[in-house]
Amino acid sequence: MTSDPRAALLNTALATAARGWPVFPLRPGDKRPAGHPERHCPRAGRCLAGHLKPEQRATTDPELIRACWEQRPYNIGLATGPAGLIVVDLDTAKDQMDTPGGVTTFEALCERTGQAVPITYRVRTASHGAHLYFTAPAGVRLGNTAGKLGPLIDTRASGGYVVAPGSLVNGRAYEVTDPAPLAPLPDWLLTLLRPTPPRPAGPLKLPEVSGSRAARAALGQECAIVAAAPEGQGNDTLNRCAFKVGRFVAWGDIPRHAVEDAFQAAGEARGLTAAECRATIRSALDSSLRKARPREAA
Repeated sequence: MTSDPRAALLNTALATAARGWPVFPLRPGDKRPAGHPERHCPRAGRCLAGHLKPEQRATTDPELIRACWEQRPYNIGLATGPAGLIVVDLDTAKDQMDTPGGVTTFEALCERTGQAVPITYRVRTASHGAHLYFTAPAGVRLGNTAGKLGPLIDTRASGGYVVAPGSLVNGRAYEVTDPAPLAPLPDWLLTLLRPTPPRPAGPLKLPEVSGSRAARAALGQECAIVAAAPEGQGNDTLNRCAFKVGRFVAWGDIPRHAVEDAFQAAGEARGLTAAECRATIRSALDSSLRKARPREAA
């Protein structure tokens, strides 16, 4: 293998694309897409007609891939939707040593449902978790999920991406640990991952919350947006809306538990599972609290 990281990643990106899996650049040594985020989009150049998200930028064109990866040692993002893939992401517990990781939780799920752990193309992640690759079922559009199958188990499908093998994060590689042929997504997993039908439309009833008038108004507005989110966008909408309200928690304007309860009700009203809501809300608020600017700078 070449010692030039650009050449190594270029060759891997080309090999990934040759499988029919569209790729796009991630920041060197990182999981995040290279380039500008949507909020900073100049609406010029390739984004003249509107911001191009990673899935739209992904390509299998060797010339475009060479032109990109010859510039910098970009990590490799694999757009799961255009690739026709469903990837089950089994994460590791980061802070709680006694908490079972996603691999253990998934094995327990298989045991409870009377299923064998599927044999398919498998990748070890930089955090020593695992990605299980499956071919997506024909005629069924599945979106991304967080916690729907269980704690520390996410899935990436339409609108999502994974870090492809060969990429390096924190000096650790994503590596193929089982090169088995891709298995179709098992029927029992498809049943669990199908979108939950939305509940009958009606007034959204949120729990009583304490807090400043501005915080309560923002919470009510964002919860209504979650409850009315389009099909397949419920989880992303919940994440975005909870992040926005997190600044009021950081400022002490409203208790965190009140925000969590309200978004839990809104997410479940949209049809998300209780576990999926809890995981998304916790992640969004944790991120918002870390990044919140002081009130006077907001």
